[in-house]
Amino acid sequence: MSAQEFLDALPMLKEDVLSDPSTMKMPPQARDWISRLIDASVAGGKMNRGLTVPSTLQLLLNRPLTKTETQNAIVLGWGVEWLQAFFLVADDIMDQSLTRRGQPCWYRTKNHLSGDPNALVGNIAINDSLILESCIYIFVRKYFRSQPYYADLLDLFHDTTWQTELGQLLDLTTQPNRGDFTPFTLDTYNRIVKYKTAYYSFYLPVALAMILAGITNKKSFESALDILLPMGEYFQIQDDYLDCYGAPEVIGKVGRDIEENKCSWLICQAILNGTPEQIAQLKTVYGRDNPEDVAVVKKIFNDIEIPKIFKQYEDKSFAELTQAIKQSHDLPQAVFTTFLGRIYKRSV
Repeated sequence: MSAQEFLDALPMLKEDVLSDPSTMKMPPQARDWISRLIDASVAGGKMNRGLTVPSTLQLLLNRPLTKTETQNAIVLGWGVEWLQAFFLVADDIMDQSLTRRGQPCWYRTKNHLSGDPNALVGNIAINDSLILESCIYIFVRKYFRSQPYYADLLDLFHDTTWQTELGQLLDLTTQPNRGDFTPFTLDTYNRIVKYKTAYYSFYLPVALAMILAGITNKKSFESALDILLPMGEYFQIQDDYLDCYGAPEVIGKVGRDIEENKCSWLICQAILNGTPEQIAQLKTVYGRDNPEDVAVVKKIFNDIEIPKIFKQYEDKSFAELTQAIKQSHDLPQAVFTTFLGRIYKRSV
């Protein structure tokens, strides 16, 4: 399926939200607000997570999809994209991020309903993130209420949301007082990544396609999880690397892991590989929100050869994932190799 075909379904789903009976009872300015929210927060991404649903379904069925199968896969694919939008709008507020997908974060956009030309969306975005989440269940109810797997879809979306929220909790509560590196361990980091990223970005779209394909064998879902969670961890480590070394005009955001004192893969590796002197200096500058200290952190990272350590990790992880895929026989191996091919050595 082409990205354009997938994107062409967005106006239909947006209209589903705006024509929902509850939405229709709202005044015009509220419906207009929701419309703008969808345009700014759901559209504009790479859509890799959403596109994975129809592409995986086709691989599982090993034939062209019918019109109904295509629509169902597209709807659930956009459900994943809506879930992503919910997480990102909320995450940007919590992290006080500046840009998203090359544009100001939603909470930093102009509040067009305010009489003040300088007013921003601000904390209204907290409620907006919840609106985005609720849209998913409008779609699931409308398109799948009569299906025998309706409850399975609800459970999967709810469980994945809960897992991601737990990961976000860990992420936010493992930012210690500046200079205290005690919580910065790979064990802590891996747990954050597993819950915050891997479940919703990798397992969810594949599991949705498996449900649509009529797969009910619990072992098949467990086998998928065994490969997709490590793949999600690899993806997030790439993301941490790009947060520091990626160009903002390429990755679409300004990296702030250093300023926010994040338990990132880079700081964990620096602690494991740095000299006592380097680690002591990092404790004085890591987590400070000014360009001079960030530059010092990045210089220490370079002195410790973090890019080289990342390259070694990337090659090792790719080899291990490739081997795990070769040994998996519960699902077509192309389900996993296609996913891995999209993320290996990515630059955005």
